[in-house]
Amino acid sequence: MNEEKKKQFLYLEAIKTDIINSIERNAPVIGSRNPMIGAGPTDHTWVYPEDYFWTDSFWTGQLWFAYMITGKDEYKNMARMRNSHLNKILDTPLWLNHDLGFEFSLSAVADYKLTGCKEAKALGLKAAEALRSRFNWHGNYILAWTAGSGNKAHAESVQGKIIIDCMENLSLLMWAYQETCNESFKEVAIRHAETTMKYIIREDYSTYHTYDFDPATNVPVGGKTHQGYADESCWSRGQAWAIHGYAQLALITGDRKFAEVSEKCTEYMLTKITDDFVPVWDYLLPENEIQYKDTSAGAVTSAGLFILADLFKSYGDLEKYDYYRGLALKMLIALRDNYDLTDDIHAQGLLSDSASSVPHARLRDQENLANAMLPYGDYYYFEAVLRALGHKDLFW
Repeated sequence: MNEEKKKQFLYLEAIKTDIINSIERNAPVIGSRNPMIGAGPTDHTWVYPEDYFWTDSFWTGQLWFAYMITGKDEYKNMARMRNSHLNKILDTPLWLNHDLGFEFSLSAVADYKLTGCKEAKALGLKAAEALRSRFNWHGNYILAWTAGSGNKAHAESVQGKIIIDCMENLSLLMWAYQETCNESFKEVAIRHAETTMKYIIREDYSTYHTYDFDPATNVPVGGKTHQGYADESCWSRGQAWAIHGYAQLALITGDRKFAEVSEKCTEYMLTKITDDFVPVWDYLLPENEIQYKDTSAGAVTSAGLFILADLFKSYGDLEKYDYYRGLALKMLIALRDNYDLTDDIHAQGLLSDSASSVPHARLRDQENLANAMLPYGDYYYFEAVLRALGHKDLFW
């Protein structure tokens, strides 16, 4: 190992150590709860959902990472404390949505991959079946959200809707396919990814947040946003989901076309990223708007770029491997140097300055929606560090 690589390795090891120390310090405080969002820009404590939220497994994923690295049973046991809640999710129809991949890949699948637990495998497969059941076989898409009975406008708006986030959930289906050899799991994942490529990925490889289809005919209607600045803007975390999600799918399937989508989405991002290499919450945000950062978008992007780099290494293209790994490291270092909270003994999370939903912050007058910690930012920050250190077989 040359001097430069040794220095880089020690730098990454230091981040990993600081993250594990933060998790160990905060685990007794968090207990069996599931962090949802930070309390505010300067209040680095967690707010928890009343009962359920789509973010419920990102802290669990960090616990499984800590167990994978240290072998300490305390992390495994704390992660498994959530199993009753996971079962409740699957038994509550109104809680079922496309985020089952986030919720169960980082919990039940992680457990099974690390320990061989048969109960965890069964739980993961049950979740994959629930996710597969959301697939519209005529429209070739997984329905994102479930319409409840209490809000007519919401119910009308979610019929026939897909969102870019779902690219991260397809890995649960691919894992189920690998475990069962049931082709339908794979077919659903591939069809949805191809529909997303056709409608959510624009010609310039920017992304819509959501896309609507006529629920009666499945005729495409058009792209919209729910969390970005405008329908035709480019929400930075959505772009990150595309970069990471398509790279991950290329890694699992071996299909290089998905790597090419990830690469082109990356190149678009590089034309919009600010000089500090930390995304603002929307890549097409006008200059007169408050330039809130979204470190969660940076963490997801960095982790995805490490996957993309490894893909090109497997293709024998070492020039692109070095290029994308260098970009991934640059973004990771920017997060570490400017937004890392691990040296703050009062901080319950890892990264500051994440933007959950700036438009909804304006509507609800909740500043923490625009600028606070986020458990998914923390999870992907940890993932990026581990990928940088050479860990490849993670939970997706």
